[in-house]
Amino acid sequence: MAQGAAQQRQSSGGVLRTIHYGIGPIGAEIARVAAAREGVEIVGAVDIDPAKVGRDLGDVVGLGRALGVTITDKAQDLFAATPADVVLHTTGSYLAQVRPQLEEIVDAGLNVVSTCEELAYPRAQHPDIADELDRRCRQRGVTVLGTGVNPGFVMDTLALVLSGACQDVTAVRCQRVVDASSRRQPLQKKIGSGLTREEFQQLVDARQVRHVGLYESVAMIADALGWRLDRVEETTAPMIAEEFIKTDYFEVPPGRVTGVDQVGRGLVGGREVITLSLQMYLGAREPRDAIQIEGTPNVDLVLRGGTHGDRATTALVVNAARRVVEAPPGIITMKDLPPATWFK
Repeated sequence: MAQGAAQQRQSSGGVLRTIHYGIGPIGAEIARVAAAREGVEIVGAVDIDPAKVGRDLGDVVGLGRALGVTITDKAQDLFAATPADVVLHTTGSYLAQVRPQLEEIVDAGLNVVSTCEELAYPRAQHPDIADELDRRCRQRGVTVLGTGVNPGFVMDTLALVLSGACQDVTAVRCQRVVDASSRRQPLQKKIGSGLTREEFQQLVDARQVRHVGLYESVAMIADALGWRLDRVEETTAPMIAEEFIKTDYFEVPPGRVTGVDQVGRGLVGGREVITLSLQMYLGAREPRDAIQIEGTPNVDLVLRGGTHGDRATTALVVNAARRVVEAPPGIITMKDLPPATWFK
């Protein structure tokens, strides 16, 4: 059996040793956040981009200083040679795609915090993969968590925390309105920026334009509250430009798509008990995160301006890492952890 990461930590003096797997825009920001923490030591980095392999991580992520960590494309060799506590993983949204990477990490005896959206509640759509990965985790004595701002926080974990103030709960309604104008290029592309209505619908049907994770958030809320859902529904419609919009990556004339209007619904006995509404588009008016808990008493929370998706996601990954290292082995979700708090 590989040595568990929890055992490895005993020699690190309380400093969290991290390996960074995937140095794209989000992975690079996670590395910058981790490098600024006294309680984190970056010990390795993995990426398949030939332009990054062999270079110092600090140089690649724009720190302006070397970290003494060379990016490699040979993950297995790195895991075998480098004692670490946790791998911060940021390579894809779909669990089936990243499964081989996760299994390789787990089999090396390392904990994982991943931004893979379907991993936020993997049994919702991939119970077989989740069961196998959980078995491997327990065998190796390590823990795997999927998290981020959404799924992972605003539309599930935060709503569940607020429900703790209720004597009873009859419905959960969450709404996010996100201005994607200043977000990274891959996200603006993922929401269909600049497409015609016809192009948008074709890519939605092919599951290439959409936000991934509403299904997982619906399932997490239902499970935590003890609701057995009859079904989960999800719809995706385009937001359409009323005037010309220009970002660093797209020019969108009136009549073209600026983003998604996506809704996830959980139904019990024909009644909609969970509603998650996400409008993510260029030039969104009055960005906000809103959570309404119908119950005794009702809870109504609005975060004006909303929660910055990229910055909050990268913070959650780093902040949750300590909780994951301390957690019992297996696949866990954010509902299973104590709150992930900032640490120095």
